Amino acid sequence: MGMTTLCYIEREGCWLMMHRVLKEKDINKDKWIGVGGHLEHGESPEECLQREVMEETGLTLKSYRFCGIVTFVSDLGTDREAIEYMCLYHSDEFDGDISEKNSRITNCSEGILEWVPKEKVFGLNLWEGDKLFLRYMDERREFFSLKLEYVDGELTRAMLDGTEIQGQ
Repeated sequence: MGMTTLCYIEREGCWLMMHRVLKEKDINKDKWIGVGGHLEHGESPEECLQREVMEETGLTLKSYRFCGIVTFVSDLGTDREAIEYMCLYHSDEFDGDISEKNSRITNCSEGILEWVPKEKVFGLNLWEGDKLFLRYMDERREFFSLKLEYVDGELTRAMLDGTEIQGQ
């Protein structure tokens, strides 16, 4: 069982997305995601959020919104089931500059960062469950709890605030 953070940083109608192509062994290989990572010993989710955003982008968040908690249940393509809890954040206020809008940023060890217009994000190679929480986050839905169950990398079940989502 693990705890992670994930942040979607917004600027001028674009989200900062990471194309996970640089790490050999990566559950997110070739996927597009926000920035974040695992909590270190003794960290709060907010401390992890700030550290991971700084490490991966060089940005310092001035403010952020805690959008929800996402529970992932997955076999990770193995015989065992894993559970991960992810704290989902959104920010549109930050210090620092990491390139012009829509430019690729390559100084991150985990992937290539790119400002992507929000209307084009859903055309990228995303996890199916990510499409759900991105939509809820962008709608500025009140704090939500989303449970996503994956088998062999395929979304098999989704529940929003304890109620199963039909047809996702």
